Amino acid sequence: MCGICGKLHFDEQSKVEPQLLERMMGALSHRGPDGVGHYLSGRVGLGHTRLAIIDLSTGDQPIANEDRTIWVVFNGEIYNFKQLRDELEQKGHVFRTRTDTEVIVHLYEEYGIESLSRLRGMFAFALWDQKEEALLLARDRVGIKPLYYANTGDALVFGSEIKALLADPAVKCEVELQSVDKFLTHLCLPGRETLWKGIYKIDPGFYLLAKRGGIKLEQYWDLHFHERNGWKSMDEAGEELYHLIKQTVRDHMISDVPVGFLLSGGVDSTVVLSCAATETSKKISTFTVGFDNAGFEDERVYARLAAARFGTEQHEITITPREFWDFLPSLVWHMEEPVCDPPAVSLHYVSKLARQHVKVLLSGEGGDEAFGGYYTYRNFLLLERAKASLGPFQSVLSAGLAAAGYCPPLRRMGKYSPFAATPLADYYYSRAASPFSFFNRSKEALYTSSFSGALSPGRSTEVIRNLFRQVEEEPLLNQMQYIDTKTSLADDLLVKADRITMGNSLELRVPFLDHVLLEFAVGLPASYRVKRLATKRLLKHAFQNRIPKEIIKRRKAGFPLPIETWLQKDLKPQVHEVLLSRQCLERGYFRKEGIEKLLSLSAQGRPLAKELFSLLTLELLLAQFKAAAHR
Repeated sequence: MCGICGKLHFDEQSKVEPQLLERMMGALSHRGPDGVGHYLSGRVGLGHTRLAIIDLSTGDQPIANEDRTIWVVFNGEIYNFKQLRDELEQKGHVFRTRTDTEVIVHLYEEYGIESLSRLRGMFAFALWDQKEEALLLARDRVGIKPLYYANTGDALVFGSEIKALLADPAVKCEVELQSVDKFLTHLCLPGRETLWKGIYKIDPGFYLLAKRGGIKLEQYWDLHFHERNGWKSMDEAGEELYHLIKQTVRDHMISDVPVGFLLSGGVDSTVVLSCAATETSKKISTFTVGFDNAGFEDERVYARLAAARFGTEQHEITITPREFWDFLPSLVWHMEEPVCDPPAVSLHYVSKLARQHVKVLLSGEGGDEAFGGYYTYRNFLLLERAKASLGPFQSVLSAGLAAAGYCPPLRRMGKYSPFAATPLADYYYSRAASPFSFFNRSKEALYTSSFSGALSPGRSTEVIRNLFRQVEEEPLLNQMQYIDTKTSLADDLLVKADRITMGNSLELRVPFLDHVLLEFAVGLPASYRVKRLATKRLLKHAFQNRIPKEIIKRRKAGFPLPIETWLQKDLKPQVHEVLLSRQCLERGYFRKEGIEKLLSLSAQGRPLAKELFSLLTLELLLAQFKAAAHR
């Protein structure tokens, strides 16, 4: 796990300055504290900062082929590298190291860009082909590892993080106003654009090829729902799933340094731990975060059940509102884009704890997207079926759901009333956002006229409309899983997972997002994923006798955090100070009365913590990066 960066001048007479590469690598030092390396040759420069995980003695990068005409810098892990190495050695390739990085070089020599389809793992890499004078940038299938680029007109600049790009004076730190609106629309930034003008992500499953002055982006993988039939029963399918997960976890445990496990107390992380426990005789270290808030469900209760079941060495940490607040400036500095994910703070503190014991962590991230674990899926499937059965009388359903919102036992149902007369493709932005969210209903009151006037109507939701076109013939569940995998997973959850763990010089691995396992999961019959009130059916069935029943049966919590209480009470003065500050209001994005209305509704008990947190992180981010740009 590492940081990569570099630059390619389009003019063959230009040269990459070593001082620039040093600044770029310096911006990524937290991603690779174990060493640095670079390749400089005229108009191209590749930089690397190393977190040593595999082949500690000879795995330094960049790494070249035998005649030193192909060079690579790599961030990630290739889990099938031993099989690929055996295949390549049989074809005559000669290896100098034991690292997975060198496999990429020889695989490219043998297969060119087609080599991407043979890699099984998480990766972002840059490869310079001297003979072809071509630079290849590639990112893994679901976006576990990040990769950014900017075309300055004279050169292509790239890096694992935006900070590395901004180390080049040719890359400007200017806010893309449309991205501010897109963030508040979706509570993340789906798609290729970032918050900063001219700086883009390489989409998951894509590569960028820069050759002879031209740049092209191509997709080499997409998530396809090819339903597999033939299982005689859930038991048979569950056994196949169990062995596949077990093998995947085994592959993800490959390491020359200690490996630990994030334990949330939920099904997914417990499943990963249960498989790991059968694969090693060594004592397993597990890590959990908790909160001492009365009336708040603490994950540690369930994590301790799992730790006791599998005999792990359990480590726990408790964080306070003060610690939560103190980390926010560092959170936005590491994230580099606005975030609406308060559990990112929890992840920081538990990662900091884990780094004292291990260098690699495994987690259950991605299990909900793969196996249909979100209650949103279940609820919207039920809603769409009710709409279909009512036909022209859908207004009755809408009125009934609206009335339910006023009845305390049924209040949760009331939030679905706006969707009753709306097609799925018009309201499903992701599991976390919709056109009926607070921000999307309040933009006129919240935005200043000058900010609204700078926006292009419909552009912020264009990425979702395009994604729906890709799966418009698919069943509803597949559509929702596709949208989430392409948006909230790739552009929120995995961004958080990478930035926060790497900010603590720690590698995080996510077995559920191994593409072979993911493709197996989405190939299950829809009823094996979600049926009536049951979610994640086959995964729970496969492990019903393998993990504690209390965890199987518990209500999904989603890494809970007492954020409502903290922002409404404990941290209320700090929240008001930031959002009503002169600096925030003078940016010209938001009306003071709009911010005051939001704060007032929150004080009255409205559940608006995500909205407050989104505006907080946005303001802190803008302040930090704009200040850094003027140093």
